[in-house]
This record gives sequence, structure tokens and C-alpha cells, in this order.
Amino acid sequence: MHIQLNGETLELPEGASVADLIERLELSGRRVAVERNLDIVPRSQYASTALADGDRLEVAVSYTHLR
Repeated sequence: MHIQLNGETLELPEGASVADLIERLELSGRRVAVERNLDIVPRSQYASTALADGDRLEVAVSYTHLR
């Protein structure tokens, strides 16, 4: 299946979830915000939110550094 991720086309296997996407992007353990088709996906629902062909996602990563 194909999704739009931050404006770029990305191919994922059928049945992939938001959690799978985060893992593929090597963002596991980071503070990220995910918007799917204009709706924010709560972190608690990443594993249970299946992606579908044509979904549009925006992923934002927090890069705050502690001193």
C-alpha cells in the first residue's frame, strides 16, 4: 500500500500500523506526534491504528535537548 508521509509517497506492507511506521522510521522511544488524515493519533493507539492505502500522515519529532 502507498501512503503520503509529510508530503512524500511511502510504500508500506498491507496491515501496517502507526507503530510499525514509527519503528520503520527509527523513531521508537522518541517524542513524536502523528496526524492521520487530519486527526491526531493518541500514542496509546499507535499499535491499534491500522493504516490504509492513500492515508495522509504527518509525523513531527521533538528534538529538545536537556542541558
